[in-house]
This record gives sequence, structure tokens and C-alpha cells, in this order.
Amino acid sequence: MTDFAAIDFETANEQPCSVCSVGVVIVRGGEIVDSYYSLIHPEPEYYQWFCMRVHGICPDDTEDAPLFPDVWNEIEPLIEGLPLVAHNARFDEGCLKSVFRVYRMDYPDYEFHDTLWASRRYFGSILPNHQLQTVSAACGFNLTRHHHALSDAEACAHIALKIL
Repeated sequence: MTDFAAIDFETANEQPCSVCSVGVVIVRGGEIVDSYYSLIHPEPEYYQWFCMRVHGICPDDTEDAPLFPDVWNEIEPLIEGLPLVAHNARFDEGCLKSVFRVYRMDYPDYEFHDTLWASRRYFGSILPNHQLQTVSAACGFNLTRHHHALSDAEACAHIALKIL
């Protein structure tokens, strides 16, 4: 796979529609050619302490952030015609479908590929686990800002280039 968009969402709470940040990395011809990051004003608008502890985003950070439809209007042209790749795609695809429903947007049935599943198939029991930071290190990428959406999308892109 040489042309794709790696994507990662962070959420404000347990609701998959509560996306509070997104990172996207565009890969064409096997090279990273573009990236995008934005904070997002979440819906519903509350933060669970656990989520804030994981990614460090708090209500003050997203108080004046754009709503998801505005952010997606910027992302959509970047990813047009590309399959999406995520580490644990079930989570990120679930977030995307859920937030599309909240804003009553037509979901275009994006094609998703999962680097978590691929790493289990590729590495098997060689790795102690298949968490993003473990798999990215095995693929030669040093993930220094885990749970920052753009950093996680970059790690996912490197994994995808190595094993998909």
C-alpha cells in the first residue's frame, strides 16, 4: 500500500462522537506528502478525567476550537480517493461514523485498513504486545508524543508503509 491517509482521533469522553482532536497523514507513492492536525470542539461537550489524563487535552484547549463539520471540510479534499488507515481502526472508524451521525452528515463509507490487525498477523508473538508505540518501534519509528493525534497518525503511517 503506497497511497493512503493515516488517521487518528482523540475523544473527550466515553462517547465515540466526542472527538476533540484529529491527526491525518497523507501518503502518496510511499512517501509522506502532507499532514493535518486540529483540535475540535467536542460533542457532547464534557471531558472525563481519564481521557484528559491520556491525551492532555482539556476544556480550555477546545473552548474556541472549530466544530467537526468545519474541520472535516478541510480534511475531506486531502483524503479524497484514498483508503484510510488507523491503528485499531475499529475505534477511529467508530468515532468517524458517530460524529458524522451527530452532525447529520452523509457518511461516504470510507475504506479502512487496520495496522493493529496487520501487526498481529505480521509480527505474531514476536512482540510483547501490539500497542501503537510497540509496533511503531518495531517498524523503526520513535513515537515520542503518544496520544497526540498527529503523532499517532504519523506512527500509523510508518507502520502501514512497513507492513501493509
